[in-house]
Amino acid sequence: MEKLRKALNSVRVRLFITLSVVILLIIIFLILVNNFVFGQFYIYSKTKTLKSVYEIINNSYNNIQDSDLEIQLEKIAINNNFDILIKNDQNVNVYTFNKDFFSTLGQMNEMTSRFNTNSGEVIEKGEEFTIRKIRDSKNDITYILLSAGLDNGYLLYIRIPITSIQESVKISNNFLYVMAGFAILIAAVIVSYVSRKFGDPIAELNDIAKKMSNLDFSHKYRITDADDEINNLGKSINTMSDKLERTIKQLRSTNIELEKDIEEKSKIDEMRKSFISDVSHELKTPIALIQGYSEGLLENVNSDEESRKFYAEVILDETNKMDKLVKQLLELMKLEYGKREFQDKKFNIVELEKEVIRKSQVMLDEKQIEVKFETPDEINVFADDFYIEQVISNYITNAIKHVKEVKGKNYIQIENIVNVEKNKVRIKVFNTGENIADEDIARIWNRFYKVDESRNREKGGTGIGLSFVKAVMNNYENVYGVINKEDGVEFYLELDLKID
Repeated sequence: MEKLRKALNSVRVRLFITLSVVILLIIIFLILVNNFVFGQFYIYSKTKTLKSVYEIINNSYNNIQDSDLEIQLEKIAINNNFDILIKNDQNVNVYTFNKDFFSTLGQMNEMTSRFNTNSGEVIEKGEEFTIRKIRDSKNDITYILLSAGLDNGYLLYIRIPITSIQESVKISNNFLYVMAGFAILIAAVIVSYVSRKFGDPIAELNDIAKKMSNLDFSHKYRITDADDEINNLGKSINTMSDKLERTIKQLRSTNIELEKDIEEKSKIDEMRKSFISDVSHELKTPIALIQGYSEGLLENVNSDEESRKFYAEVILDETNKMDKLVKQLLELMKLEYGKREFQDKKFNIVELEKEVIRKSQVMLDEKQIEVKFETPDEINVFADDFYIEQVISNYITNAIKHVKEVKGKNYIQIENIVNVEKNKVRIKVFNTGENIADEDIARIWNRFYKVDESRNREKGGTGIGLSFVKAVMNNYENVYGVINKEDGVEFYLELDLKID
């Protein structure tokens, strides 16, 4: 039922039904006109002809010789299918075209009994003539009969059968029936073409409109050279599609920007909360120390100059640590939330590593640590040398803090491995000592996480160093990590090579 309903609602079917109904109505109208109007029109036309013939015959008796008149009357009778009878004032036949039509006066009396010239339906009556529709009961034929008096006193009778018009109506109706069948068949062919001509573009427009409702603007109506309503509608839909596509793209772009703004604000808010939380957590101890030593100075707990100097140095040291911590934390926040722009350039990573070792020489000598430096003299990379120096420094400082003698060995090893195929250099920093527990390997990259449980303030650092490494490497999308070795721990990272 649903398929049938859809089929009946289609443009092609409705167009076919509409044209078929129109054709049938036209045929029915023609049949009605043929039945009810054609006969009347025929009688009207023949009546005019009878009057015209009457005038011709009346005038001819005054101007034409008898021999010529008979020839003219014969032509008139043949051309119009008339039966003509003319009687003189003595009721004697002067002329008759059809012998059966009142051929003799005796027959006239007989005819009068079955063909009453004074009876029947009067069609038209004038001063000199009368036109009636009469029926011959013997032959069952209906005639139109004109009876008139001529100027010379003669009587004129003209008749014409109208049975032929009824046969003509039947034939015409049968012809119309046949034509109706052919018309419907022809209409089916025409409708098929017309519906394809008009239905296919409408179906295409409908399909485009459906796709537009699903925000698919990839399809456009194929514009033709025809300057018609469907073509103009297609142009309008294409224009609307383009405008909607541009508008939706603008809305999407605006929405993306808005989402970015919201995400940015969320990150800033998260960063602010994280910063406040971290600072509050890490500054508790230095603030407590500063507060305690300050109160000691105010209350003169130690009156000697050297003790007061020690108190002041502790306060200053803790203040410097707080300042360093806050700066490092702010820098880390900017790196983690993408707020720091790198000034990348080409530089020799080997020289940078040597400079970091040189700056760390005091700590190395203090713990009597051997440094093994195995690397080519020049390896050029492309990065921000300021941040990479801090990353390398964090690795080396971390190695110095955790180095321990293992099997009589106490050293740090720095190694650079170049991979030309991947266009990377892997930097490894190894120190002898204890391995990192498996549960701590993932945690050491978090802010303020320290492996040593004592969290000694002198040796433990701020706990931001490895978080800083993680943030910088994530910004460069390069790998980093830590591996437990047999005699110690190896930290590594990768940088992009710069090969000319």
